[in-house]
Amino acid sequence: MADDLSPRRRFLVLAICCMSLLIVSLDVTALNVALPSLQRELDADVSGLQWTLDVYTVVLAAFLMLSGSMADRIGRRRVFRTGLVVFTAGSLLCALAPGLGWLIAFRAVQAVGGSMLNPVAMSIITNTFREPRELARAIGVWGGVVGISMAIGPIVGGALTHAFGWRAIFWLNLPIGLAALYLTRRFVPESRAARPRRVDPVGQVLVIVLLGSLTFGIIEGGHDGWGSPVILGCFAGAAGALAGLLLYEPRRAEPLIELRLFRSAPFSGAFAIAVAAFAALGGFLFLNTLYLQDTRGLTALEAGLHLLPMAGTTLLFGPLSGQLVAHVGPRAPLIPAGVAIAASGVLLTGLDARTPLPVLFAGYVCFGIGFGLVNAPITNTAVTGMPRSRSGVAASIASTGRQVGSALGVAVVGTVLVAGSRTAGMWVIAGCGAVVLVLGVVTTGRWARGTAERATRRLAAAERDARAGAEPGA
Repeated sequence: MADDLSPRRRFLVLAICCMSLLIVSLDVTALNVALPSLQRELDADVSGLQWTLDVYTVVLAAFLMLSGSMADRIGRRRVFRTGLVVFTAGSLLCALAPGLGWLIAFRAVQAVGGSMLNPVAMSIITNTFREPRELARAIGVWGGVVGISMAIGPIVGGALTHAFGWRAIFWLNLPIGLAALYLTRRFVPESRAARPRRVDPVGQVLVIVLLGSLTFGIIEGGHDGWGSPVILGCFAGAAGALAGLLLYEPRRAEPLIELRLFRSAPFSGAFAIAVAAFAALGGFLFLNTLYLQDTRGLTALEAGLHLLPMAGTTLLFGPLSGQLVAHVGPRAPLIPAGVAIAASGVLLTGLDARTPLPVLFAGYVCFGIGFGLVNAPITNTAVTGMPRSRSGVAASIASTGRQVGSALGVAVVGTVLVAGSRTAGMWVIAGCGAVVLVLGVVTTGRWARGTAERATRRLAAAERDARAGAEPGA
């Protein structure tokens, strides 16, 4: 039981969970710097590069909530270990991929495994650290690792690509994944929800259709034309799937997407902030890694090193954000995060081959500050205050927001880049920062906290009623 674990054992559990987060998050960003190398070797166009990144985040987002609910049902450690096996196997297949189509398919396999890691690890953490302040510190570490792993990805990816080629990015996952698998077996206790949720296959299909159709439409719309029947059909399918979710899920006793969580303004804000912040990150890295190599003529290693100011400030401000959240709440880091992300986009709107390095690095520093500050409040707001039985679902929804944002950021910025407008891509990033700022103010005040308290009471009452109704037939 989690209550019987020593402080040292709880720290080990946190470290193991962070190892899984490290490899999953690295694979979201490390491949960005390798895109020009991959493009040359596999003869890929911009659309192919977008799919190499987005198939990972779309599949990851599509299965996160299913993985969270399955972990609550059959055991969090069991699902976590399965995820490590699938992710590591998918990484091996990616490293051996003979062509672009195979690489995209194997990235999807990787993502299925990854979907069993992050939300399940967050659920393990919330059930390991029971004391509120200790949990807040653990979540702060977790949020810091999210930012750190996403930020150092381009540097690690650039170094590996320069020294060994882009396939080395996937080879790196093998020793880390195997080590995490061994440590999980040794030190992570099994846990599951007292009353696990039922599988929701209709909801799962609707989520896959929504995310897949929307991403396909955005990526391919710039190539096939926004008025083409296929693209219009994709957007119609996405709208229909969204309507289906909104109509079907509230009618289920145990839905895949717990829409009642969104009655909490802080929770809704955390989800929307995750989408906006990670859309900014996905678009920022996609645009800048291509700019540094294609426009400025840098190697993959040099491009990674040029992004060091962003990584360094993220490393510094990620843990600071966790401390701020633990001591004064989420508003303190969210407001400067939004300002910094927006400022970075504005600073770099005139990006060209002659942009002075001080201006470039100032934009990267601003983005690193903003992204470093934004992660801890997202995770903290999503899972704290919720019933522990909802921790897996709440963490899954927050993680889904991150992956949806990354996918949309790459899709939108890549599409405007194909249209020949790097400036428009930077304005998209600035707009994402403005969204973080506004939501950081609106969803962290007294009114928002009141909605969270009411939502939590309703969820707790619904659980009591469900248990009371189940007892006679038990």
